[in-house]
Amino acid sequence: MIEIPKDKKIGLALGGGAVLGAAHIGVLKALEELDIKISYLTGTSIGAFIGSIYAFHKDYSSAKEVVIDLTWRDITSISLSKFGLFSNQKMHDFVQNTIGDVTFEEADMPMAFIATNISNGEKVVLKEGKVADAVMASSCIPGLFHPVEINDTLLVDGGIVENVPISPLAEMGAEYIIAIDLNTNHTYQQPKNLIDVLLNTFHFTLSSATKLQTKTADVLIKPDLSEFSRVDVKHAQELMDAGYNETLKAFGEKG
Repeated sequence: MIEIPKDKKIGLALGGGAVLGAAHIGVLKALEELDIKISYLTGTSIGAFIGSIYAFHKDYSSAKEVVIDLTWRDITSISLSKFGLFSNQKMHDFVQNTIGDVTFEEADMPMAFIATNISNGEKVVLKEGKVADAVMASSCIPGLFHPVEINDTLLVDGGIVENVPISPLAEMGAEYIIAIDLNTNHTYQQPKNLIDVLLNTFHFTLSSATKLQTKTADVLIKPDLSEFSRVDVKHAQELMDAGYNETLKAFGEKG
């Protein structure tokens, strides 16, 4: 059984994984039940989306209520351009309508989201300004969505550079890091459509780097979500259950 030092400031890193991100809500539920207090929060892609809602609503149940009936139509729209097939502006609007037109400075805990500068490939840590803007940028899968401009910089999904955002936590002051990796144990099925092809290709490129980057986590939670599609939103509850049970298992508790 893992015992977290009570005097340590704990950081939580929520990784990317498209629809699989519903598992993060189960993780948050388990951490609450285990009375593990989070002092710092980071997120990449869907991890930024879930993290933003959790940080401002302060419990997993609020995040669950938001996600359980969510569909792709709620967060994406067709917007053909030379940079992408869709726009995730609706995700921005959804987040803003859910938590308000808030800034990082208004959150109850320090948090940061990861994006990628599509012009030079550099990691961009978003921890100031509008939260909804940062979520939109962090979850902007290249080729699928067209880039998001923040401070005159074109940004795309942070998973390209750090899909499980551990490194910012140490810089923020976290002394003990819990990380959630939704992809390492995921096996891939034959794609059924263009979105499947794009998402599979995208996540193939992340896997090797993620395995190296997550070695510094004190606790790494890696639920096997292979039976679930990255695009099918019908299994949100089952994904939450998987995240919940895997977290309890990681800490030596029974699900």
